Amino acid sequence: MKVLRITNDHGWTPADLRQYEKTIQNVKMRQRVMTIRLIMERYTGKEVSQLLNLHRETVSIYVKTFNQYGMDGLVTRQYSTGKPAYLTQEEKEELRRMILESTPEKEGFGIDANWDTRVIQHVIYEKFSVTMSRSGIYRMLTGMGLSYTRPTYTLAKADQNEQKQFLQNMEMVKKTSRAI
Repeated sequence: MKVLRITNDHGWTPADLRQYEKTIQNVKMRQRVMTIRLIMERYTGKEVSQLLNLHRETVSIYVKTFNQYGMDGLVTRQYSTGKPAYLTQEEKEELRRMILESTPEKEGFGIDANWDTRVIQHVIYEKFSVTMSRSGIYRMLTGMGLSYTRPTYTLAKADQNEQKQFLQNMEMVKKTSRAI
């Protein structure tokens, strides 16, 4: 059975670690320091894992990390940056400019008067050689501060007086049709 040991204390004593634990706000980081302190106080890895409700491998990893990198390596957490974006920031800005200032027809992408995810999907493929799903495009647009709405049409040549007269006639027809 392998015994966990602190091979390089990096100048830390159990008393120093106990004081340092009290200053740490993050519970997970405090637990890491507590793990090292308990190992320094001659608890076994199995006992520490039971006391702190950690897996024994996790205790072993914390001790290995502390031995190798010291306290800085133990309490700093490196997060993954995630999957890279499909479009660069410049490409997103160009797409945003196109959507806000133009129409698909003006940009040479068909006869559509409005942008929708199908048209944007085609534009992204043609312009940037990137294939994206329509739901991914929707999420990207939301992240860019754009919202998707259905277009509403207004008839530019419509006569307001004729529309009012039509609505009045419709009301009259409704009233008279009920009487029959």
